[in-house]
Amino acid sequence: MIDKDQIRQELHQRARELVPVLGERTAEAARLGKLPQATIDDFQAAGFFRILQPARYGGYELEPRDFFEVQMTLAEGCMSSAWVLGVVAIHNWQLALFDDRAQKDVWSEDDSTLISSSYMPVGKVTRVKDGFRLSGRWGFSSGSKHCDWVFLGAIVPPEKEGDAPDYRTFLLPRADYEIVDNWNVMGLEGTGSNDIVVDDVFVPDYRTHRSIDGFNQDSPGNAVNTAPLFRLPFGQIFVRAVSSSAIGALQGALNEYLAFNRERVGVNDGRRTVLDPSAQMVAAEATAVIDECKTVLFRNFDLMVARANAGQPLTLEERIKMRFDSAVVPEKCVQAIIKLFKCCGAMAIRNDHPINRHFRDILAGRVHVANGPDKYGRNLGGVLMGQDNTDFFL
Repeated sequence: MIDKDQIRQELHQRARELVPVLGERTAEAARLGKLPQATIDDFQAAGFFRILQPARYGGYELEPRDFFEVQMTLAEGCMSSAWVLGVVAIHNWQLALFDDRAQKDVWSEDDSTLISSSYMPVGKVTRVKDGFRLSGRWGFSSGSKHCDWVFLGAIVPPEKEGDAPDYRTFLLPRADYEIVDNWNVMGLEGTGSNDIVVDDVFVPDYRTHRSIDGFNQDSPGNAVNTAPLFRLPFGQIFVRAVSSSAIGALQGALNEYLAFNRERVGVNDGRRTVLDPSAQMVAAEATAVIDECKTVLFRNFDLMVARANAGQPLTLEERIKMRFDSAVVPEKCVQAIIKLFKCCGAMAIRNDHPINRHFRDILAGRVHVANGPDKYGRNLGGVLMGQDNTDFFL
């Protein structure tokens, strides 16, 4: 029996110790277009990928807030590193929802094996005996070169006319797909979010996970992974993996902003930046944004976990509100870092300026489809005003 409190303390300490190390590797990660292998090795050695992994396969089965605290801490040093950890480690949680045969396929020989993903529903699916034939090209598979399996999204055609489409996640081994090395971007360069190509491969039915099962919190994997952790709604977990790293990156940017401006004197007017009311205000505003985003994140996870422990599902309205809470985070962080950036003067446009990397990474994270608040805000507002819900990734 592991001591979870001790594990939590060790994980947080290891994350804090890695912040400066990751900061020093940002240039290398950008040059490589993926994380240095040393970073993945550090994450493996620290146990970060195991935080939400089933205990049956060497995982710690801690709570989501434990994982996201680690992710946000690491993002202070490098948002690309934290992004990849967030996405890939969440897959260890999702695999626990699959049929146990799929879990054994991935982890029976090596329970440190990693999975990348692209959930966009672009796959072409044909039903065949005992499974499906799958083809397609998916974009933005973060950390793909460090992973031996992939999750891919596709809609299974209904068996009967009039039935609802069946969105599923398909699990494929590395031999069944090609990674197209096409990651050439202005931010989050180190995530290595390359394209995935699949050409008519067979995927057994047990290596698929139905979105509706995740929504209903009743997946095949719950038969063997019985902890309440695995009864949390999938839609509420994954979206935080791509929004919460922005909070940590904003904290990292604020740290750099304060260090840069404490002794800075304007070369044109000779005035100290620390005495500039605007510079003072943007530091205060960024601090407030970080505190607000973390408070809402932890409040929501505390509620989710409490309900799961009690066997009581969240209401639809609560899920919709939490979905919007996640989507609005990167926009808040964008607005805060733009102000920090401007108050660093012309030096901030240099690629080697300490705040510049955070600036580009947060903007890049904001354009992820899960991080656009307008769609989810309109849905929340409409439901509050009596309209039907339009989002089912909840």
